[in-house]
Amino acid sequence: MAKAPASPFDLKGALVSALATNSRITQYLIENVSPEAWAAKTPDGKGRTIAAIAAHIHNVRLMWLKAAGAQIPAKLEESATVRETLNALGESHEALARLLGTALESGGQVKGFKPDAASFFAYLVAHDAHHRGQIASLARRLGHPIPASVGFGMWEWSSRAKEL
Repeated sequence: MAKAPASPFDLKGALVSALATNSRITQYLIENVSPEAWAAKTPDGKGRTIAAIAAHIHNVRLMWLKAAGAQIPAKLEESATVRETLNALGESHEALARLLGTALESGGQVKGFKPDAASFFAYLVAHDAHHRGQIASLARRLGHPIPASVGFGMWEWSSRAKEL
């Protein structure tokens, strides 16, 4: 008996889904930052607080949405609470997912970003990951490291995807 041909791989769906998982991982980390570390000044008094890093993630997303001519959610202040930050990151993720999905369906270009939508996806994931590393490092330097289970949990993409 002949094996049925495999369905074509849905690259658009896979990238939009992976972007959602990436966003969930960022939220997962923020949910697990110690309240004492959230707005604490850096040990040397220079640089962003964890709250400010999280606001930066959201606000850079808004910059790209604006450049692409998409509707943008409200900017996030560096003094935002964890709950406000999680809500804002959810809103900016949803807007980016729509933008990415539309770009992948209509020629693979994101207005204002070169070279293409796949590179835009990679940029977004790399940006979040870079700042997740900063958040984890700063929490440790502040004396409130994230739990080891959370550190490992950020690499459990299938577990985080199930939380969507």
